[in-house]
Amino acid sequence: MSMRIPGRLITEALKNLFKKRATILYPYRELDKIHLPEGFRGRIEFDRAKCIGCQLCFRVCPAKAIEMIEDEKGKRPIFYIYRCIYCAQCVEVCPTKAIGMSKIFENIALRKEDMVVK
Repeated sequence: MSMRIPGRLITEALKNLFKKRATILYPYRELDKIHLPEGFRGRIEFDRAKCIGCQLCFRVCPAKAIEMIEDEKGKRPIFYIYRCIYCAQCVEVCPTKAIGMSKIFENIALRKEDMVVK
């Protein structure tokens, strides 16, 4: 049984062979070409100085990605990024805006412990 490649397929392949690439190579050397839409939810940012320890973020997190601990200033959250679903409910409920969503979208680590925001 002989397989024939349709002429249209060859024509399309040759036409696209010399066009400019449509993708951005990784690791991103061309960061200015990456467009992140308004309202993009990236990695969680936390400002301990603003946190009052109200525990609202802990209560609303559907993924249970937040744990409350006690330190010298009182209660504060720890965010487990490897559990986070980026819903931003913790950001919306925080009365002091101590929690925010950054534009950082690369969440990679070799150890689970590196995926924690304290």
